[in-house]
Amino acid sequence: MNIFKSAFAVAALTVALPAFSQVSTWNIDPVHSGAEFTIRHLGVSNVHGKLGGATGTVVWDEKDPSKSHVEATMKTDTVDTGEPKRDGHLKSETFFDVAKYPTLTFRSTQVKRTGEGKLQIVGDLTLGGQTKPVTLDVEGPAAPQPGQNGKMLSGFSATGVISRKNFNFGQEAKFQPPVLGDEVKFTIDIEINK
Repeated sequence: MNIFKSAFAVAALTVALPAFSQVSTWNIDPVHSGAEFTIRHLGVSNVHGKLGGATGTVVWDEKDPSKSHVEATMKTDTVDTGEPKRDGHLKSETFFDVAKYPTLTFRSTQVKRTGEGKLQIVGDLTLGGQTKPVTLDVEGPAAPQPGQNGKMLSGFSATGVISRKNFNFGQEAKFQPPVLGDEVKFTIDIEINK
């Protein structure tokens, strides 16, 4: 039985390794991708939320990650904090203004390897009509795996912090710190396929 397991593992690895052996383009899977965020409330607790509807592409160069590129979009009307009234407010002109800005976008400008299985990605985030640079600390890409639909799958997990003031996001006086913290911490999990 162990011989069969070993043979299967070798076969799977043989299939997976060539997937990242050259420059390749991957699609972001919106069903298995999204962002979670945290913001401080009144200096005493954290409010958590999430965004979904992620789409986009990842061009990955295994030999030279600096030649890689990421473009991603998320739908702002998917914002969900578990409280409908608060979510409605977040969708208003004060915050995401989903009627005017139905998406937020990220386009990488620099990718570099910072360790085994770790990257730093710098790029332009466009949120509410404001475009500013952000830095993501990234784990990945995960070793490619064959999916049930015959496609190869991989993924990344990224963390970062943005300043609300920097993006003119929720800047009415009643939402200034300490009512709402200026820093928004976020985690992005992306599954890609090809």
